[in-house]
Amino acid sequence: QVQLVESGGGLVQPGGSLRLSCAASGGYFRIDNMGWYRQAPGKQRELVAAATSGGNTIYADSVKGRFTISRDNAKNTLYLQMNSLKPEDTAVYYCNAEGRRFSRPFETWGQGTQVTVSS
Repeated sequence: QVQLVESGGGLVQPGGSLRLSCAASGGYFRIDNMGWYRQAPGKQRELVAAATSGGNTIYADSVKGRFTISRDNAKNTLYLQMNSLKPEDTAVYYCNAEGRRFSRPFETWGQGTQVTVSS
């Protein structure tokens, strides 16, 4: 099965930056869409940003101009550069991937990485 492992979360002061990474492994797969979601305490999980294999990207309005999503398709790795972080960005960030493995569709999630923005 395809597995996603996130890294890069942590504690940062308001206005600071973090870079999240999500590496996919499992062999014999093709990933079409990858995205970052986040879930704050007491709130529903929400889409932060997503990128297709062709390079198209979308962002939540709340992060436009501050976050940048990128993919290294050769390494099956997704990144999220987060700048000008705000306390309201505090959440667990999850990586998501959709694609095909052995010609069968799959969707999978990472375990999540905590991002805390606080002074």
